[in-house]
Amino acid sequence: MRVISRPAILRFSERHRDALAPLSNWYRITRRADWDSLADVRKDFAHADIVGRRTVFNIHGNSYRLIARVNNRTKRVFILDILTHAAYTKGDWKR
Repeated sequence: MRVISRPAILRFSERHRDALAPLSNWYRITRRADWDSLADVRKDFAHADIVGRRTVFNIHGNSYRLIARVNNRTKRVFILDILTHAAYTKGDWKR
């Protein structure tokens, strides 16, 4: 899969230093993946969920959420947002 965009991970990790290692791990796994469905995603990330047209990944034991649009046809993953659990729970990202 082609991940767009790694700088989002780096920017988020500047504010939340403990997120860098788990986000880098997510990035590495995702780059090597060849997903065709949510079932394929869950082979790599068991707790990934679909919310509307977005896929939500739990990062670092639910401390953070990575929200992405996964396009299985073009093999691209667009990082839309990375949030703390508290910001995710507010639900503003759904708009």
